[in-house]
Amino acid sequence: MFCDAAVGSDDRESLVVYRGQHCFVILNRYPYTSGHLMVAPYLHVSRLSEVDEDAAGEMMRLTRFSEKTLGGVYSPDGINLGMNMGEAAGAGIEQHIHMHVLPRWKGDANFMTSVGQTRIIPEVLSDSWDKLHAAFQNLSRF
Repeated sequence: MFCDAAVGSDDRESLVVYRGQHCFVILNRYPYTSGHLMVAPYLHVSRLSEVDEDAAGEMMRLTRFSEKTLGGVYSPDGINLGMNMGEAAGAGIEQHIHMHVLPRWKGDANFMTSVGQTRIIPEVLSDSWDKLHAAFQNLSRF
């Protein structure tokens, strides 16, 4: 998934909202909340210790900018940040590290996730992409 998006040319289709020198920012195709972003290096590695300092630094800068951008676009009550490495840690894509950055609101969890194994997201991914892609054009001012 990440490797295809990294080399793809249709960012809207692959949900890539921003491309940096070492990393890119992509919408989660199966989000927990609207605006659920992931920051991933172009390099296909399974551990943070396997990326060089430049890529690790850019990951953190993009994570910080993602936090700020989600705050401005969605006005959430909070933000979750997280990186799961390995299947035992809950990694859905364990072969390619990525940082989750997702907005949260008080009461945004509901029974559908636990009972119906379904997530209710109030915004379609194409709308999220439009909002966040536009917001990431301001990255140079961060």
